[in-house]
Amino acid sequence: MPRNRAFAQVDVFSRDPYRGNPVAVILDAEDLSDEEMARIANWTNLSETTFVLPPTDPGADYRLRIFTPARELPFAGHPTLGSAAAWLEAGGVPRTEGTVVQECGAGLVELRRGDQTLSFAAPDCVRSGELDEDFVNEIAQALHVDREDILGHQWVDNGPGWAAVRLASAQQVLDLEPDFSQIPDAKLGVLGAHPEGSDHEYEIRAFVPGVGVAEDPVTGSLNASVAQWLIASGLAPQKYTVTQGTALGRAGVISISHEDEDVWVGGATSVCFRGTAFA
Repeated sequence: MPRNRAFAQVDVFSRDPYRGNPVAVILDAEDLSDEEMARIANWTNLSETTFVLPPTDPGADYRLRIFTPARELPFAGHPTLGSAAAWLEAGGVPRTEGTVVQECGAGLVELRRGDQTLSFAAPDCVRSGELDEDFVNEIAQALHVDREDILGHQWVDNGPGWAAVRLASAQQVLDLEPDFSQIPDAKLGVLGAHPEGSDHEYEIRAFVPGVGVAEDPVTGSLNASVAQWLIASGLAPQKYTVTQGTALGRAGVISISHEDEDVWVGGATSVCFRGTAFA
């Protein structure tokens, strides 16, 4: 039987509300079926909608299920931060002060609170290593760039299925007008370096046509695994920031920090809408 449930919509990865990436959060989802969750997520038509449930792991503060308009994900970054922000604002009390532990399809994800920010510890990749050369050629065709323009490539899959390629410059990334009709299931991150002396290290774009989202405005999971790749390869410092969403009129900024063998991915969050969902 449908009933009123606490609901929030949270903007993630921008200090300017409505300039980051929104996530819809159903805070009381305990008796919703898989079908109902999928239907709600399809209806909100955001890149992700999340459902907060009681934890099954004794070490977790809550359990989270994450849906795109087309399917469920084991993990995603901006929904993790946005859901934690909504849970805390709604009165959630972590078992350990200053730390939130989320249970999801990827296991336990630790979050920590900063000065008006939240950060999560990047989960391990389930697939890494260089891409197959045939796939790289298909990506180059989809991006309308020469194969030689792709300076590096890697599987950076921490659940959603990400692959990533590196171009020479942020401007080259911003100028892309891709066509993924030949590889419609691709989940691709494309990054390029900002000019030396810039406030930020890289610009990144995330293309995910296969899950019903042509381009994701700001993407935590992709930035998490790309950071693991870049730092391990010496292509980025231990601490840096990334911009994303510029091509879509957003102002996303993602903070990356490598500490004690963990990569932390963080940003600002703003709870923009509060209310109830009838579901």
